Amino acid sequence: MSRLDAIQDRDIDYSDIPALDDTFYTKALTDWPPPKKQLTIRLDEDVLDWLKAPGKGYQSRINRILRAAMDAHKKKLDA
Repeated sequence: MSRLDAIQDRDIDYSDIPALDDTFYTKALTDWPPPKKQLTIRLDEDVLDWLKAPGKGYQSRINRILRAAMDAHKKKLDA
């Protein structure tokens, strides 16, 4: 980290990063993340154990897994 701290902004090459125009800001999402909705869900015990195994945040993991599945399904429909 000390090596990164030593780099000055003027020494960073930004030439390969495209400039942002006004369309970027019009497409930017302001309502992210979407609001959560409470529900009750029943899962197989082994699935729940697997989700809880890495530690705290299993509900967020469930949400990320479902979001990835939803996004993949949307891509198939758009293709």
